[in-house]
Amino acid sequence: MKPITYAEFDPLTRLQLALFVQRVFAELNPGVEYLDNFHIHVIIEALEDMRLGRNQRLTVAMPPRSLKSIIISVAWVAWLLGHEPGLRIICVSYGQELADKMASDCRQVIQSTWYQRLFPSTRLMPGRQSLSNFETTAGGSRFSTSIGGTLTGFGADYIVVDDPMKPSEALSDAERTTINNWVQHSLFTRLNDKRTGRIVVVMQRLHEDDVIGNLIEKAGSTFKMLSFPAIATHDAVHEFAWLFGRRCVLRQEGDALHPDREPLHVLEEQKRLLGSRHFSGQYLQSPVPVEGNLVKYDWFRYYHPYELGECEQIIQSWDTASKIGQHNDYSVCTTWAIKRNWYYLIDVVRVRLEFPALKQRIIDEADRHRADWVLIEDKGSGESLLKDLPASGFWKVKAIKPVKGKVERLEGVSAIFEEGRVLLPHSAVWLEDYLHELCGFPGLRHDDQVDSTSQALAWFRDEGNPGGLWHYIRQEAEKREAFHHHCTVRMRAPAGINQFICMNGHSLTIGSDRIIWLTEENARTASRAGFVRLPE
Repeated sequence: MKPITYAEFDPLTRLQLALFVQRVFAELNPGVEYLDNFHIHVIIEALEDMRLGRNQRLTVAMPPRSLKSIIISVAWVAWLLGHEPGLRIICVSYGQELADKMASDCRQVIQSTWYQRLFPSTRLMPGRQSLSNFETTAGGSRFSTSIGGTLTGFGADYIVVDDPMKPSEALSDAERTTINNWVQHSLFTRLNDKRTGRIVVVMQRLHEDDVIGNLIEKAGSTFKMLSFPAIATHDAVHEFAWLFGRRCVLRQEGDALHPDREPLHVLEEQKRLLGSRHFSGQYLQSPVPVEGNLVKYDWFRYYHPYELGECEQIIQSWDTASKIGQHNDYSVCTTWAIKRNWYYLIDVVRVRLEFPALKQRIIDEADRHRADWVLIEDKGSGESLLKDLPASGFWKVKAIKPVKGKVERLEGVSAIFEEGRVLLPHSAVWLEDYLHELCGFPGLRHDDQVDSTSQALAWFRDEGNPGGLWHYIRQEAEKREAFHHHCTVRMRAPAGINQFICMNGHSLTIGSDRIIWLTEENARTASRAGFVRLPE
C-alpha cells in the first residue's frame, strides 16, 4: 500500500480532532506509542459540540494519567486557536507550575511545522512573550494562571479548568470553599459573553464537594456531565463519532477504562496503595464523604486481639446473594463477638458461590469461629438455606425477616455506632473495604456488608441481649441464689443445650439466655463440654 503523504493527511487532521490529538501526543511524546481508546472519542465529540455551539458547559471526571490534560488543555486549545485564531482562552490549574507546563506544551504544538501547515492563519505574535500569556497575530490568546491568581483585565471566550484541586486540599473545608468561590465568583465571571461563552472543567474527583460536586449541586442542569471511572461501576453503552461514522462500545461493570494502559491488576495495586476511600474518588469518580453518610468514620472504636478475651456469644450474620454472576452482589458473613454491651467485629467474608458451596461455607465459617448462632435473612436464597441447613443437621441458624428498606435498617442501628459500641480490629485485610462501604452507604454499588452488619446489630438490640429492669432483677436474683449454693462461676451454655447435670447428680435448667452459675468443680467439667466462662 502506498504511504499517505502530508498533503493527504493534513486535510484529514484539520477536520478530525481525534487525529489532531494523536499528532499532538506524538509531538510531545516522541517515540511513545499512542494507545487509542473509546473514552478519548467520547470526550472529543463533546468538545467539538462545544466548538460548534451545540453545548456551552461541560465537566469531565476521569482518573489520573488518562490524557485529560493533553486532550483538553493542550490539543483542544491549540485546535480552537487553529480554527479561530482570534479566540481568547483562559486556562486554570491548581498550581502555576502545572499551568506553565501545559502552556509550554500548547505553545510547542502551535509553533510546530506540521501545525503551521494545518493552520497557516494562526501565528504567535513575534518577539518574546510570557509563557503564561501568549497571543496570536489575530488578537487571540491563551492566558494561564493558578487557582486564586489575578484575572483583572482578562476576558475569555473559553474557560478551561484543569485539575483545580490537589488531593491534600480537598480534605480541608476551608480550602474547598475558597477554591469553589474563586472558580464560580471570580473565574466564571471573566466570560466576555455569558450567553455564548464556553466553560470546561476536567478533573479527578476528590471530594463530594470538590469543584465538579459543587457545580452539580448548584448548576447541574446547565452542565453536560461526563464521568469515566477507572473500573466500571455499572454497564454502560458509549456512542461516539469517529472516522467511519458512529460507533457504540459496551462497557460492562468491572471493566477497566483503558486496559491497554492500566489493566485491572494495575488498578487493584493502585487501590491497595491509595486505600478504598481515595481510590473511589480519584479513580472511580465516586468520592465518599470523609465524615460518612449514615455512619461516620470517627464513630468506630478499635481493639487489639489480646483485648477481646472471653466473650458471651459469637454471632454470625449472613447476607446471601440471589445470583453469583461476576457483577452481582456478594454473599457476606460478618462474625461478631458480644462482650457485655460491646460488639466486636471479628471477621468479614465476601464470596460469590453457587448454592451447594455457599451452604457448606456457612457451616465451615460457623465451625471456624465456634459461632453460637448464625443469622440468615429469610428472603431469596436465604429461604432455601434456612430449610436445607437444619435438614443437614445444622441447627444454629436463625431466620431474620427483613423489615423496611436497607437505609431504614441501618438508620435503626446507627445509634449503636454513634455510642462507640462497635469495635473493629486495628488491622485486617478486609477492614478498608468494610469501612468504605459502611461509611459510603447509601450511594455505592455494593451494600452487602451493610446489610449483614445492620442485621446483626438489630438482632443484638432486639433479641441477643434482652436488657431491661426485669432482666436485671432476674439476673441479680439468680446470682444471689447461686452464691448461696457456692456457685461462683458464671458460664454460657452452647446453643441447643437446655440442661446441665452436676457432679452430685442435680439437674440445672438452662434458660433462654443460656447463662448458668456453677461451682468451680462443675465449671471445669462444663468447660470441657463447650461452656464459656463469663466475667461476673
